[in-house]
Amino acid sequence: MIKLRVTPLNIVGAIGLGLMVTGLFSKKSTAPGQINFSGFYLLILGCLVLVTFVTDLIFRFTLKDIKRIWMVELLFIVIAAILMLILQKLL
Repeated sequence: MIKLRVTPLNIVGAIGLGLMVTGLFSKKSTAPGQINFSGFYLLILGCLVLVTFVTDLIFRFTLKDIKRIWMVELLFIVIAAILMLILQKLL
């Protein structure tokens, strides 16, 4: 029987998948304050979901303790977010 354990990368992947599905099925409009999901952004979001899934599997196979998985994955998410903000400011 498969043990289902919720991890931070699972949560990020589920949010990304939800945004991707919403972007695919939403009406294409350019109203102010509405996010425009073009095909390129949906592709990037799909890659993000794939990377989070693979990274979560890697962390699950290397770390066995659920508390350690949560700490490492939260640290991974925080470092990735900080790096994205730094790159956004530089470019």
